[in-house]
Amino acid sequence: MSPFQTLLSVLDRVLAALGLFLLTVASANIINRQYSSHRAITYPPGPESRPIFGNTHHIPANKPWITYAQWAKQYGSLIHIKDYSKHVIIINSFKDAVNLLEKRSNIYSDRPASIMIKLMGWDFNVGLMPYGDEWRRRRKILQKYFKKDIAVVYQPIQTQKIHDMLRNILETPEDFISHYKTQKSSVAAAIIMSCVYGHDISRTNDYYVSLSEAAVEKLSETFFPGAVAVNAIPSLQYIPSWFPGAGFKRFATKTKDLTDKLQNMPYNHVRENMSQGVAATSILADLLRENDARGGSKEVEDGIKAASATSYAAGADTTTSNIGTFIYAMTRNPSVQQKAQQEIDNLTGGQRLPNHDDRNSLPYVEALFREVMRWRPVLPLGVAHAALNDDVYNGYYIPKGSTVISNIWAMTHDESIYTEPDAFKPERFINGDGKLNDDDLTFVFGFGRRICVGRHMASSTVWLITASILAVFNIRRDKDELSNEILPTVDYTDGLVSHPLPFRCSITPRSDELAKLVMEVEIE
Repeated sequence: MSPFQTLLSVLDRVLAALGLFLLTVASANIINRQYSSHRAITYPPGPESRPIFGNTHHIPANKPWITYAQWAKQYGSLIHIKDYSKHVIIINSFKDAVNLLEKRSNIYSDRPASIMIKLMGWDFNVGLMPYGDEWRRRRKILQKYFKKDIAVVYQPIQTQKIHDMLRNILETPEDFISHYKTQKSSVAAAIIMSCVYGHDISRTNDYYVSLSEAAVEKLSETFFPGAVAVNAIPSLQYIPSWFPGAGFKRFATKTKDLTDKLQNMPYNHVRENMSQGVAATSILADLLRENDARGGSKEVEDGIKAASATSYAAGADTTTSNIGTFIYAMTRNPSVQQKAQQEIDNLTGGQRLPNHDDRNSLPYVEALFREVMRWRPVLPLGVAHAALNDDVYNGYYIPKGSTVISNIWAMTHDESIYTEPDAFKPERFINGDGKLNDDDLTFVFGFGRRICVGRHMASSTVWLITASILAVFNIRRDKDELSNEILPTVDYTDGLVSHPLPFRCSITPRSDELAKLVMEVEIE
């Protein structure tokens, strides 16, 4: 076949795909109008959509959670938009999220079909898989090792890695971001890698950490409605990568190389150690030994590999965002910092570092931890659900297959629940008697059957990091050349996981005694 004939063949496929898409859109619109007319119900309110393109011109590219929260004031807490022909429902209130995603979890436990996630190789991720038997099998693997009563087993590893982080900050405080986030001695990644793979991240750059960071960053860039047209127009997946407008395919190919390595490289390392008789203590090694003892099912082993990579990629990225927000908040709120430090000092006497057993004895530190999660939620739009069946809620029609987004940002900034939502006020979680209230913000980890499996480990990790840094360091505003304090105003990244952008601050030990304690402390 000549090059010209090849081009004609490709164009023919593209035009056929486009025609099929337009026919599908037209049919869907007719069916939806007929259904709504017959049932005398309508979609939830929202901005007016256009034929074929829907609300693609309305979908914000930057900080969509803020725009959706503003829309809620105009249209109500439940909003309907269309990403081309695909229906999208945005939930802006906690009450509606509970009513739909939890009380009707039999309908809303699916994930939206995403061609881009499949092209990028992210479909191994348990959190992104469609609802069904395979998802249940893989989630069961994660639940076995991350449920609340088992998560305490990892506390010695958490404590050790957090103490390593404290020592790193003492040595190079100007690199504080590196010590909690990037590939140089990331504390979150160190904890997850040690627990899941038995891999000890050194103080130098670690390839596994940078690999995960790069893969998750690319996922975030393509996750929200309107980000990639191929999710709304699946026919586009068939155009060749060299075709004009097919940059998404080249992007997906590069990302798939990362996700393949993310799954296989640490897994192969553990397998190789096991085959050579090297003692392997990790979640992955335990799971593989169990499977081998039962005959070595390839299907089960693939699930184990995917579940392990899921826990690493998800846990490390979300934890680092919370730590960055904590440091940023302390830079802006010195009185909050001092109050938390005083509570810690009253308990420890400055003679030891806080530990997990202290959590119930430090209510203000707990309130501060909750406020970090509320003030700048890690997943501002959660992870989207999808409707398995047609549904009607409060008189509104929600079609089968709709993408359902929980606007966590809107819920944590709901003025009817959290007065002065933009202010950082841990006191909002404490009753008049000085005890914590019942608002533990579990919903920031998701809803219903899709709630984050690793939430208990994530919570204990971030809490101990928070308490440990407060015990040892003063976090202050940096100064300019004239010794004037610089009040940081930090922007946050867009994407699935929202991170604070780099900022300046001063981190110094509170005393020589505490600095010495950090350098000498050992795991009990």
